[in-house]
Amino acid sequence: MSAILELKGLTKRFGGLAAVNDVSFAVPEGGIFGLIGPNGAGKTTIFNLITGVYKVTAGDVLFQDKPITNLDPYRIADAGVTRTFQNIRLFKNLSVFDNVLTACHMSAHYSLAEALFRLPRFGREEKLLREKAGNLLDIMGLSDRAYVEANNLPYGLQRRLEITRALALDPKLLLLDEPAAGMNPDETLHLMRLIGEIRSRFKLSVLVIEHHMDLIMGVCEHIHVLNFGCTLANGSPESVAHDPKVVEAYLGAEEEE
Repeated sequence: MSAILELKGLTKRFGGLAAVNDVSFAVPEGGIFGLIGPNGAGKTTIFNLITGVYKVTAGDVLFQDKPITNLDPYRIADAGVTRTFQNIRLFKNLSVFDNVLTACHMSAHYSLAEALFRLPRFGREEKLLREKAGNLLDIMGLSDRAYVEANNLPYGLQRRLEITRALALDPKLLLLDEPAAGMNPDETLHLMRLIGEIRSRFKLSVLVIEHHMDLIMGVCEHIHVLNFGCTLANGSPESVAHDPKVVEAYLGAEEEE
């Protein structure tokens, strides 16, 4: 299976500190790939390097065999890589529908003049974008909350809305940064099913950071483990779960809590 994303010797230094040190892995096209490790292991830093939020100190990021290392974030998003964040970033005072519609406008094809003068192309495009937003809310089970302010949604639904907004950008690779954070067990189980459905329905690849080990082990086909910015293990969920180094550094710490 070909790789949609490949990291080669990825390194990020902040002053003298290596937050990520010589990390390499490949996300298979159409796969669900997990990135795990203790707090401070460098997981979100890797997401920030992939998406251009941070500049790479050394190494390469390839997307569909093309280098995207140190490109501007908007160019990486245009290429087909979108993400969610650990801390939810919604337009809290806008409705659920308008949050998604705002993201849909990234694919609008009308000009500023056509929008200002409400020319026919603008009307046609707006209708299509509103239909797209409505369809996404239906798929993600949010249509009954379409006109609720995002700030008034339960936490788990805010997480789902953030994923919906990322999907509105028509990604080929979706990066999920701790999507189950703050969710109860039932919400986490629903999210596991949802991630699989998203992959199949939208024909995309998924790279997910998560501390909920049930979710990672239940939904990911391949897992890469970090510790102190370096690769600790890489393999199938079963092999990672039984790796003594992983149990000591991460899984064992989870069991002791």
